[in-house]
Parts: sequence; C-alpha cells; structure tokens
Amino acid sequence: MDAPVVSNAVEKQILDSNFISRDLSWIQFNYRVLDQAKNTTRSVFDRLKFLSITASNLDEFCTIRVGSLYNYLDYGKERYDYSGLREIPFKDKLLSEIQHFERDQHATYLQQLKPLFSANNFCICDISKLSPEGREKVNEYFTKVIYPMLTPMVFDGYHAFPILKNNRLLLGVVTKAPQEPHNQQKISFIQIPSNLPRFLEIKDAAGFINFVPIEDIIKYNIQQLFRNIEINSVNLFRINRNGDFTLEESEDIESNFLEELKRKLQTRRSGRVVRIDVLDNTDPWLLRLLKIQWDIEDSNIIRVPNESLIDLTGLMQIIGHSDFKNKRAALRPPIKPITFPEQGTRDLFEVLKERDILLHHPFNSMEPVLELLEKAAEDPYVLSIKITIYRVAKDSRITAALLKAAEFGKHVSVLFEVKARFDEENNLREAQKLQRAGCFVIYGVNSLKTHSKLLLIVRKEPDDKVYRYVHLSSGNYNETTSRFYTDIGLLSTNEVYGNDVSEFFNVITGHSQPLTYRNLITSPRDMRNQLCALIKQEAENARNGITAGIIIKFNSMQDDVMIEQLYLASQAGVKIKLIIRGMCCLRPGRKGLSENIEVVSIVGEYLEHSRIYYFHNADDPKVYIGSADAMVRSFDRRVESLFMLEGDLVKKQAMNILRYNLRDNVNSYLMNEDGTYSKRQLNGEEPFNIHQEFFNITKEKVMDVKLF
Repeated sequence: MDAPVVSNAVEKQILDSNFISRDLSWIQFNYRVLDQAKNTTRSVFDRLKFLSITASNLDEFCTIRVGSLYNYLDYGKERYDYSGLREIPFKDKLLSEIQHFERDQHATYLQQLKPLFSANNFCICDISKLSPEGREKVNEYFTKVIYPMLTPMVFDGYHAFPILKNNRLLLGVVTKAPQEPHNQQKISFIQIPSNLPRFLEIKDAAGFINFVPIEDIIKYNIQQLFRNIEINSVNLFRINRNGDFTLEESEDIESNFLEELKRKLQTRRSGRVVRIDVLDNTDPWLLRLLKIQWDIEDSNIIRVPNESLIDLTGLMQIIGHSDFKNKRAALRPPIKPITFPEQGTRDLFEVLKERDILLHHPFNSMEPVLELLEKAAEDPYVLSIKITIYRVAKDSRITAALLKAAEFGKHVSVLFEVKARFDEENNLREAQKLQRAGCFVIYGVNSLKTHSKLLLIVRKEPDDKVYRYVHLSSGNYNETTSRFYTDIGLLSTNEVYGNDVSEFFNVITGHSQPLTYRNLITSPRDMRNQLCALIKQEAENARNGITAGIIIKFNSMQDDVMIEQLYLASQAGVKIKLIIRGMCCLRPGRKGLSENIEVVSIVGEYLEHSRIYYFHNADDPKVYIGSADAMVRSFDRRVESLFMLEGDLVKKQAMNILRYNLRDNVNSYLMNEDGTYSKRQLNGEEPFNIHQEFFNITKEKVMDVKLF
C-alpha cells in the first residue's frame, strides 16, 4: 500500500514555517541512526545492532507520538503542529514519512545486510532448506515447547474480536470449515509467545548457525492447530497501539482534556491501533476486516517485503550471540580523568577536599561515583546520603550501596522517579526494596517527573568539620548505560555547590522555597527565564560590538520561547552553534532569521547524552552542565537542574568537549534549512572521530581551548 499523497500546499506550508515539526525532525534523527546500519566500515553485527535500534525507536515513536496525535483525532480536539498544520493533513504527512522510512529500513536489511550473513557463519533460515535432522528439531521444538503455549482465538458471529497485544508478533489464520458455504470464512488470531526466543538456533557440525524464526515454525505446523479445517491463508502481522496518556509527553495537550481522556480510556481495554506491519502477501480479506475493526486507513498499514522480517528488534538475539562476541566492536577501557590521575591509588574523600573532579563517560569510568557511594555507605563519619534516581541498572551497585548505608544507620533519602518510561517496574521494585530497608523514599514530586541527577553525602570529620560531597551530572545513576552513553558529571566539596544542592533537596522533599541559588538553575522554577536572559545578554554584547557567542550541546530542542530568543540573538550578530543529537524544531541558516545559527548532530558508536551550555559572556565564559534539554517538558513539567562550573580546568574540559564535537568529521551531520541533514564530508581532512579522540585526551590538549 502506497504512502498517502501529501499536497504541494502542505509541503510548502511546512517549508515556509520558521519552526520545524518535532515529529518530522525525529524521523530525520532515526534516518541518521539507520545511516549507521549502512556504514560498511562496521561489522555486520554492529550494523544489525543499529538497524534493530531504529526499529525499537520507531515502535516507541508510534506508541507515544503518533498515539498522542490520535488522542486529538479520536476525541475531536484541535491540534496545530509547529508548521501550522491541522491534525488531519499533519497525520497524512507523518504517516507518509513513516512509510518511506520503513521502506528504506527493510531495503537496508535485504540489500546490504542479509547478503553478508553466510560469510559470517549464520543465516536466518527457511525451514525447507534445513537438513532432515534440522526439520526434526523444528518439529520437536514446536510439539514440546511452542504448541502447549498457543491459544487460537476465533472471531465470528459468536465470538467477540479478541484484544491483541501491543508490539507482539501475531498470526491471522483465515479458515473455512468443510460443511460451510464457500464464502463463510473465519479468522482466528494466534499471539506468538513473547517469552520465547525469536529464533530457534540450529548449529551444524561445522559451527554454522541456522536461526529459524518462531513465526515460521508455527506456520510450518499450523495444521496441528486447525485439524479437519481448510486453511485459506496464514498471515503474520504486528501492531502498535496508542500508549500516550500523559501530560508529560503530550506537551501541547490541555490538562483538563487529559483528565477527560483518562476517564474515557477507563472504558477501553487497550489503546487504539495506530500502525500495523504486514507482509506483502497478506490476505486482502483479513486486511479489510482489520481496517474496519480498528478504524484505520491504508496509510496506517505498512507492507514489509515477504523476504524481510517483521519486528527487526528480534535481531538482538543474533547480535548478542556468544559465537559472534569477537566480531562485534569491543568496548575500549576507560582512561583516568584529567582531574583525577591518581584514580585507584588515593582516598577519594581526601582528593575531593583538594579539587573538583570532572568525569566524561564512557571515556572516564563511573567507578569514582560508585566508589564514593560505596565508601560512604560504610564510612563511620558519613551522616547522610541524598540522591535522585531516574534509571538504575539491574543488580544496581547504586541501590546496593544505599541499602548498605541504611543497614549501617545512615540517614538515606532517595527520590525515585517511578514514572521513568519503560523503567517503571524496575524502579518501583528497587524503590520498595530501599523503603523496606529503612530509607526515606519519595516517589516523585506531585505531577512532575524528576529528571535531575544529584547526589549529596554529608560527612563529619574527626575534627568535627563537616564536608558535603556532591555529584552533579547529565547522566543516570546507571553503571551499565554509562559504558555506552556520553555523559558529564562533577564531583566536588565546593561549599557553593553544597549549599545549592542542600537547598534543592529541601525543595523537592519538603516545602522550602529558596530565594536564589548561586550556581544552580532549576525547573520548573525559572530555568527557561534564566537561559533566555543569558541569550539576551549575548545579543546585547553583539549589538555593542563585543564578541559574542553561544554553543549548546543537548539531546533535543523544541521550546519555542527559547528558539525565538536564539533567532533574535542571531539577528543581533551572535554566532550560535548547536550540537543536537535528536530532534530540533529550530530552523537554521534562514536569511533574515537564523543566518548565524549552525546545527550539528553527532550520531555514532556512543549515544550522545551530555548537556553543556556555553555563553561567551564577554570572554569570561559561563558554562553549565546538567540534565535538561530545551523542551517544553524540561522547563515546565520536570524537575531538572543545570549548574555552573567553577574552576579553570573543569570549565576548559567542558569547553573542549564542545570544541571536539564541532571538529568531528566522522559522526557529524549538518542540519539544512529544510530540516534534512547532510553527512559531513572529509574534503581532504584527516578523520577526527570524537568517540576515539576522547580516549586520547590530555591536560595539555584541554588547556589551549578557545571557542570564540
């Protein structure tokens, strides 16, 4: 089925707008991830990893963002995209872009990756091509493992349409009983078990691995489920349902509409279907039935080539297979922080009394943070520990240390954000474990989502002097993701940070309202206003002939108020460079609007997650790091924090991260005025890959940094 036709008038309106659609920009981001799967310098396993990530990303996008759009469509509410488009024309444009993306995704799999499987000692195997012994294993696996788990659900005049689960492989079996007239077809649905591996692995004597898809095993044995019944067709498909029922994600939704929506949804057993993936040869009769049942259009149905796979996330089983461990890119060991070359040889409590330590993950290990917390748990001089947690690893050393601290009689306060999307269950389990151990646990702040990353340890020394050890960061307290995400964090005993963080915890755990912080900017209190004031100051400097410049690195930019201020600063002559991994609603390089703004996206081996805000400030730079992106939700609906760096060395380290990001010519994409992106070309330059260069960083390389 073809993508919906989008009129020239709609395309023109999108291009004429001074703002770029959040959702269309996000699809551009997923193309940059897909570009990693096309990179022939990577192994086939690393390329499959990126392909799988694009599929997982798209699932979440359809569940949340397309779901959010259907909240308006289904309940007759007006919605205007940043481009000014109303709900229906924007829906057509968005679904058209999703259709195009999935075509590119599956073409990459079939044309560039699948041909490499055999040379890498595996294949995704058709059952008919297995040896007799292999087919016997398939049949035995079906009979003993799969068959007892399957429950066909018929839909006819006597049975209601079943509730089919989100993001689950499904089979629609069209049948006809012999005694019924020819036109009396029935449909039965089979939900493929999600707690079984996607592939049955059959290794031959030479070590070659045949990965047999579970859906093919069921189809191969389907007659056992429909004895004495004529099967007309067996059809594989998968659905995405609307999962967006939160004010946090539907940023333009009115709060009273959200409450109305929640009440209406209580009468529905599941979210509406917004996307279906089907194979090319799917039975037209089944498709007509699904369209009527779920009130969807052709544009919601995405055809996947028969030779490809529905649900490319299942490839992770192959990517993670132990036989291919040495064929995937190895993680490099971290280097010691510039500000902590004695790591592993000196007591961290004592070092932090002398100086601040800036950590840049994954190039620096998270070990100093873990060490500080684990030492604090047992240290007899530590009185209390306070921490905000958004996501933690499974079998987390963070929560283990907090449990131990409680056992040793420390006062432990934990703000555990149980609304962290897709980590709700793990977070709730860990939070309850801490609460049972005697920790003071707070489950979020009112209707806000706490995204700030802060740690405070209070230690009374033998001489009765009290030190406050703080950690302020852009990244989660998750030792697993710290090896794959680039983040920045600061360890310090600086009293200014100590006072600010103490006040912050009093605000979020009680009813304190501090008049001001020294180095901390927080939301939802006044982050937007303070950042806009810093932008306005750069504009004023430029108008007065003073060198002015802004460089900001973050994940996403959507807040229209801040975008407008950046436009005004550009028109005043301020040079602005934005390093934005994901979606960006600002339109760069438009004459008379944003000629002085350049937007770069870094997408490569590590997921860019650090946030750094640099303001030239008449050659006395102000540099902030922290948890916040330039999003409406970050400024209005989340507890976020940014903090200003003090000290020449740590400030220059952060500035050098920005400099290196702007120098990168391997992972870098330049944003065009129309919202598309172009891969940066070498043009005779030596390759400069920040995901390698940061492993070679030295103090000498950092100290000569100058950004404007």
